Amino acid sequence: MNSDNMDLKAVGPRIRMRMPLLTPLEARVVETVFALRSFNEETSLKEIATDAGVSEAMVVKITKKLGFAGYREFRNAVVQYNQLPTAEMHQELSVDDTSQEIIQKVFRTSIQALEETLSIMDVDAFDRAADLIHGATQRDFYGVGGSAQIARDVAHKFLRIGIRASIFDDSHMMLMSASLLGKDDLAVGFSHSGNTMAVIEALQLARRNGARTIAITNYNESPLAQHADVVLCSTAQGSPLMGENAAARIAQLNILDAVFMAVAQRDYRAAEKNLEKTMAAVASKRKDKFL
Repeated sequence: MNSDNMDLKAVGPRIRMRMPLLTPLEARVVETVFALRSFNEETSLKEIATDAGVSEAMVVKITKKLGFAGYREFRNAVVQYNQLPTAEMHQELSVDDTSQEIIQKVFRTSIQALEETLSIMDVDAFDRAADLIHGATQRDFYGVGGSAQIARDVAHKFLRIGIRASIFDDSHMMLMSASLLGKDDLAVGFSHSGNTMAVIEALQLARRNGARTIAITNYNESPLAQHADVVLCSTAQGSPLMGENAAARIAQLNILDAVFMAVAQRDYRAAEKNLEKTMAAVASKRKDKFL
């Protein structure tokens, strides 16, 4: 990770995305750093090692595992990141918060997720995803729980412009679907953690059968991402009360709204024509038609 050429807003997200690669002890060291209010350019390697109860060599090893050249580069990047307004947006929710505080914290956490997801967006991956969705014969979307709801939202948008997609949220149905996909087809796996076995297995099988694959996840080195031709990554900071995926959901929906627009752009005339058809088809169901 070259912090000199990186958008500073991406420092926190890049570290968070690599956290699953760390052992519990290594993760605790990183959490120690981010919990230190006094962490600055003068904070020594020895001080961090002492506070975390590990050796200085382990701290250096962790910073390299996170993609930095060493402790100094890690320290400088984190200090600069912590000074950004976006880094200060996230605040832990408390059972003692007033309604006004809850509203402020939830909104700011979502704004932070959007700002930081934008900072790590891979435009090449974005374009490849749009091309794959537009060019596929069959598009099958896999997700469980909250991720299935994101898949449904995206499929609904695409149907409006004539891009058909099937959604599967049952592990058996996912595997049956994946077994029938081929080289002209596309499988898209939705999983915040990237560790959902049902989605991983389905994407793996689809790829083995020659289909192209896309992963929508919060961790670009997760098991799901490893079975994807293209990874579209969100990033969000969690809290004990809300979890990570509440804010990540907002970021993922925005990524996919942008993908939707890019797919529509690939054949705008057809998208416009199909949008007119689908809007006309449901016009009679709108109450305002009779007002």
